[in-house]
Amino acid sequence: MDDKRLLIVDDDEVFLNRLGRSMEKNGFTPILANSVKEGCQKAAECNPEFAVVDLRLQDGSGLEVVETIRETSPDAKIVMLTGYGNIASAVAAVKAGAIDYLAKPANVDDIVSALNATGGEKPSPPENPMSADRVRWEHIQRVYELCDHNMSETARRLNMHRRTLQRIMAKRSPQ
Repeated sequence: MDDKRLLIVDDDEVFLNRLGRSMEKNGFTPILANSVKEGCQKAAECNPEFAVVDLRLQDGSGLEVVETIRETSPDAKIVMLTGYGNIASAVAAVKAGAIDYLAKPANVDDIVSALNATGGEKPSPPENPMSADRVRWEHIQRVYELCDHNMSETARRLNMHRRTLQRIMAKRSPQ
């Protein structure tokens, strides 16, 4: 079997290591990076055939890493991951050269399926997609995090009443 070099760039160390181990079990040779700078450096050094890149990293945008990969490995298959998806960022990722765009928490099988898709073939839909309630919960949590855990600012940006937001946040996350 060929050496399937896979660059994984994510600033969440636990997720990065877990995904690296899982991808190794799926026949890939993972190369791990936890920042834009390190991702660009490793992309230039190893010329990966595949990549999984988080959109938002501590030191910048994963789109910079995608552009570097495209310069060094034009045929690389790149999947963007994000905990905060929207249409504009999905379009930007595809324009930069990503072949697919997945919301976190992404299933390893979905990532492998996206990376192994051939030509214009679309990967099959996920077996167990997140429920609508879970997607809503993830979105609220991400906005709350971006607002530095300020409940009033989060409610304003989500266009909802602060007390309603507090009730939603007090409940356990849906599955």
